[in-house]
Amino acid sequence: MTTQSASRPRAAIAPMDLAYIAVFAALLAAMSLTPAIPVAGLPAPITLQTLGVMLAGLCLGAWRGAAAVGLYLLVGLAGIPVFAGGAAGIAPFVGPTGGYLVSFLISAFVIGLAASWIVRRADKLRFVWFVAACLVSRVVVIWPLGVFGMARALGKPMSTMWVADLAFWPGDVIKTVIACLIAVAVHKAFPRLLGR
Repeated sequence: MTTQSASRPRAAIAPMDLAYIAVFAALLAAMSLTPAIPVAGLPAPITLQTLGVMLAGLCLGAWRGAAAVGLYLLVGLAGIPVFAGGAAGIAPFVGPTGGYLVSFLISAFVIGLAASWIVRRADKLRFVWFVAACLVSRVVVIWPLGVFGMARALGKPMSTMWVADLAFWPGDVIKTVIACLIAVAVHKAFPRLLGR
């Protein structure tokens, strides 16, 4: 190793990482703009957003997955209509969907941490472990933050919103299975994606 190469500063984020982050942020925006399914009595519709969040964490890992979701949120906050129903700006964050939007960032990070561990250690049961990671994140991160956001914005008790959120669960289970099947295929095709 020469003195020149030893003293050369290392890039904080590789260009390929930036490309992955941008692609997954765009994917999440596209999934958010698919036709939303309204849920009776709830202000938050069913969308493919959680599918995009799970894919970001499962495929990119904790930091890049969270960065992709963070970029998506920043673009929407800046006024570009990338949230469900073409919403944008600060209103979705302070309204009933705000808790879900914030939870997506944390969820991608948590799923990404789990995915990095799973990819390095669990070849045979990777799909099962991916599903478990996504469902745990749904219960521990998305459910409480989403419910809190709806209850705060609507002025309703948390207990009512806990039950109301269950309307999203059948679709989330289906999206979890799809995301995990895709992630298993992605890691099989690109085994060094998470830096094995």
